[in-house]
Amino acid sequence: MAQGLQGCLCTMLLLLCAMQELGCWAMHTAGQGSGPGEPGDPALLAGGRVKRGWVWNQFFVVEEYTGTEPLYVGKIHSDSDEGDGSIKYTISGEGAGTIFLIDEITGDIHATERLDREQKTFYTLRAQARDRQTDQLLEPESEFIIKVQDINDSEPRFLEGPYIGSVAELSPVGTSVMQVMASDADDPTYGSSARVVYSVLEGEQHFTVDSKTGVIRTAVADLDRETQDRYEVVIRATDMAGQLGGLSGSTTVTIVVTDVNDNPPRFPQKMYQFSIVETAPVGTAIGRVKAEDSDVGENTDMTYQVKDEEGVEMFKVTTDSNTQEAVITVQKPLDYESKKVHTVVVEALNKFVDPRFVDLGTFRDQTIVRVSVLDVDEPPEFRPPSNLLEVQEDAHVGSVVGVVTALDPDTANHPVRYAIDRSTDAERIFDIDAKTGAIVTGKVLDRETAGWHNITVLAMEADNHSQVSRASLRIRILDVNDNPPELATPYEAAVCEDAKPGQLIQTISVVDRDEPQSGHRFYFTLAPEATNNHHFSLLDIQDNTAAVHTQRVGFNRQEQDVYLLPILVVDSGPPALSSTGTLTIRVCGCDSTGAIQSCNSTAYVVSATLSPGALIALLVCVLILVVLVLLILTLKRHHKSHLTSEEDEDMRDNVIKYNDEGGGEQDTEAYDMSALRSLYDFSEIKAGDGGGGPGEGGPGRNPASELHALPQWVQSPDLDFSVFRDYICRKVEQADEDLSVPPYDSFQTYAFEGSDSPVPSLSSINTWSSGSEQDFSYLGGWGPRFRQLAALYAGRRGGEDGEES
Repeated sequence: MAQGLQGCLCTMLLLLCAMQELGCWAMHTAGQGSGPGEPGDPALLAGGRVKRGWVWNQFFVVEEYTGTEPLYVGKIHSDSDEGDGSIKYTISGEGAGTIFLIDEITGDIHATERLDREQKTFYTLRAQARDRQTDQLLEPESEFIIKVQDINDSEPRFLEGPYIGSVAELSPVGTSVMQVMASDADDPTYGSSARVVYSVLEGEQHFTVDSKTGVIRTAVADLDRETQDRYEVVIRATDMAGQLGGLSGSTTVTIVVTDVNDNPPRFPQKMYQFSIVETAPVGTAIGRVKAEDSDVGENTDMTYQVKDEEGVEMFKVTTDSNTQEAVITVQKPLDYESKKVHTVVVEALNKFVDPRFVDLGTFRDQTIVRVSVLDVDEPPEFRPPSNLLEVQEDAHVGSVVGVVTALDPDTANHPVRYAIDRSTDAERIFDIDAKTGAIVTGKVLDRETAGWHNITVLAMEADNHSQVSRASLRIRILDVNDNPPELATPYEAAVCEDAKPGQLIQTISVVDRDEPQSGHRFYFTLAPEATNNHHFSLLDIQDNTAAVHTQRVGFNRQEQDVYLLPILVVDSGPPALSSTGTLTIRVCGCDSTGAIQSCNSTAYVVSATLSPGALIALLVCVLILVVLVLLILTLKRHHKSHLTSEEDEDMRDNVIKYNDEGGGEQDTEAYDMSALRSLYDFSEIKAGDGGGGPGEGGPGRNPASELHALPQWVQSPDLDFSVFRDYICRKVEQADEDLSVPPYDSFQTYAFEGSDSPVPSLSSINTWSSGSEQDFSYLGGWGPRFRQLAALYAGRRGGEDGEES
């Protein structure tokens, strides 16, 4: 294969050389738009100038070049080149300077790298011819293409594998299975490198492949899934149209043989035996049988049926869809005494039959099922099975309602005893004779209380009470006319005072608890005690209702506001029963349209004593009172809101007055003076009074001279106000930082003191020094309440005068 490849390469190189020698051509380039020197310029043609242009060979390069020297590609040349080396050739574009190099003097282009056409089929470059001295373009830049010539270096590949196909068994020869396709990366337009043909390497005994399309087909007609359900076929794809030296690739195709319904169902056995007790209830499963089918899937789905008439009557066959088994069940009660063995023919057949394979034989099979019935001791059976009895509701206690009969079905035929299941007749309304089965009434019956009774009768063998049969009986109580008709409701009607004769007041209907078979028919009339009634009349409408009409002109509530009308109602029997009901009729006041306004006699009297004008005046007074109350409440609320708004104002700018004078000079216990004395520094005061005088600290010191200095404020040098200063500064900082509060810390100046007071100030501010010139003698004229204060300040003044002297 290597020798063939080298020969092919040599041949292609020779062809390229021949094309380069014979295929030279001149290519004239044009700039963008018309200009001087272009072919269509008549001035140039008239002047005899020859147009300059590019001249070079057509460029091709073979891929996968393995030589050691650069591969010659071609030559570019300008017709203005005189061979003196004054023109410099350059190229630019794809691969220029890396893959492709050009000789600046000769214009020869060489490829320096190994190229692969499957990666890139051509390269687009641009050529320039420049003056070597001035580096100016002598010709407009021109574009050219270098094509990569393909060689057969890529083998066909199956890109869509792995392949899995299917074909039905017993398909005819030539049946299409699937199609495979190989791809060759070589150039399909050049030679046969990309022409692929297909062939079978393995599996040609059963399958073939089309050499051009790759379609796989069956080669035989007897593919049998039950024999082999899967085939592995190897397909080969070869390029060069299968010629010698072509490359190839292969893939494996898995072909699955699908099933068709070509096998009928078959029972493994021709006879099956089952047994069942005779007391088995209807629907009890006796057993299961299954026919086998070599097919798969839905081709194994089958149905079963009973073929003989006896089996169809006594037994039923159903198909279990999950297991495809025939389930045989009891369809009618079995009786050992009647028949001990039953023979059933069961047939199995495919649900889906393929008509193409009907000639292979019948697609069904049969088997015999023998069912043996086992004898058991059975409870008595009720005969006949009627379960409805009837009795009149006026039947006397002990009357016979009906008779039930039960027999022992066994050969021994044991005697039977009867009883009533008291859970169904807890009130013991009925009794039964234990030997004869006669059902009699045990209590008085009432159809209106209970029209139907459902009881259960028990029948058991006399010697074996465990063998019990049950029968449900429905006893209907027949109606007799024993309830009189009654008014449907306690009727009450109203009549206007200005009613006219013949006016309809009320329609009367009745109810009757009895239910006669011919239906109800009632008759209405006034009771005998109402024969002298001249106010109202009663009309029988003949449809089991009656109408009450007025018989006089107008009524007066003051005379009589309520009328009681007795009505006699009679049914049709037999026997005919009757009852008397009372219709209450109230006299009411009505408006002009007949609408009832009031049916109360008291209200009528009250309204009669007051004129409309008085009523209006009363309503006006009530309305005025309501308005006054609302006005007072509104004013109170407004005043309260005003006070609240005043209280919300800032109190720091307000003057607060305290008018509590205290208890006077006699009140010595109201305040603790020691707390006040602790605010002052008495040591400084004593020092100011003379220090080492004769009265210092001695018992002979004047008390007044000690006490008069209490109102004075003497600042001690030991007092520390930093705590208060820090507190105030901290509050000021908090107020400055909080932008949501008003500027309560703003500085305000109050320069107006008001008018002079006739009484001099008592403030101790002006008594900062001990040498004050104030005279407190006027305090003696203020009365007994200020006597102590006068003594304090008058004594202080006298002490100061003594010191000065």
